[in-house]
Amino acid sequence: MKAHRHVFVSLSAFCLLLSALFGCSEKKAVQKDERVPVSVAQAVQKDVPVQIRVIGNVQPISTVAVRAQVTGQLMRVSFREGEDVRRGQLLFEIDPRPYQAAMAQAEANLARDEAQLKNAQSEAARYAELVKKDYVTREEYEKYTSGAEAAKAVVAADRAQIENARLQLSYCRIDSPIDGRTGSLQVHAGNLVKANDTTPLVVINQITPVYVQFAVPERDFARVRAVPNAPVVATAQAGGPSETGKLTFLDNAVDPQTGTITMKATFANQTRALWPGEFVNVAMTIANRQAAVVIPAQAVQVSQRGQYVYVVTNGDGVEMRPVVVGTEVDQQAIIDKGVAAGETVVTDGQIRLTPKSKVEVKKGV
Repeated sequence: MKAHRHVFVSLSAFCLLLSALFGCSEKKAVQKDERVPVSVAQAVQKDVPVQIRVIGNVQPISTVAVRAQVTGQLMRVSFREGEDVRRGQLLFEIDPRPYQAAMAQAEANLARDEAQLKNAQSEAARYAELVKKDYVTREEYEKYTSGAEAAKAVVAADRAQIENARLQLSYCRIDSPIDGRTGSLQVHAGNLVKANDTTPLVVINQITPVYVQFAVPERDFARVRAVPNAPVVATAQAGGPSETGKLTFLDNAVDPQTGTITMKATFANQTRALWPGEFVNVAMTIANRQAAVVIPAQAVQVSQRGQYVYVVTNGDGVEMRPVVVGTEVDQQAIIDKGVAAGETVVTDGQIRLTPKSKVEVKKGV
């Protein structure tokens, strides 16, 4: 009985061993035939603009802080805050009456002193004839000529006073110095305004055209200098229409703290897509790569040996191929070496791939 029981146990163990071996073989076969689902894209050849992309800030071409140049009561505001104004348009009117009175007084002083000048000149002319005949001394004659010259100087001062009074009176009317858009109104009609007060009456920004200021790393400076008036496209970060302008300003020094150089591009901004103060995405085109091989940027992977892509071969195989990426534009990578136009590269699912993997392209991709 013991011998039969020993044989039965041995046969059972042998059957279990065979089952395990066949099971492993079946599992290995399944793993060997497993295909990795991936997304793919085809490398294409096309002309691609080479651009420098940075963040910029919109600035008005001109900004004017309008201040009163005379003190007085603000009688009239001739615009609504936030509206467009034209150069020469009336903005404010300050009470002119005190300055009109000052001008009238200056004109009266001039009339009086001109009469005195005329009399002094007559006396001097009369004494000039008398001194020739020795009827009066030369000292008396010089006294009258000096009086005439003094009266002449007084008249000149009166005329200057009138010009100053006229200038002060003209300051009672404040016109817009530029075409632009007004900001918040700081002082309303009825208030007393002071000459050259620290708070402006209103600030006017010229927004057609506008500047976009941005900074470029110094490593790109040589390439930018080689393209005078380079085309620049600006787009609001929140989205919306783009504006196209051109590079018009390069700063005269690189900022040693940031290693960048400041630049400005000018935009006509007729649609007013760009607004002073806002941050925008800036794309400056500095070259045009013709017949470049382009693939989606997400196809490029990085390893310790450098950048590489998986290229689909024979329909379902893959090849791990090192590449040289020239630059990236709009999430597209320009391949200088490693991939030819027409080849298919894996764009998603690379993490599960090995050079011996078989792939299955996801449907609808």
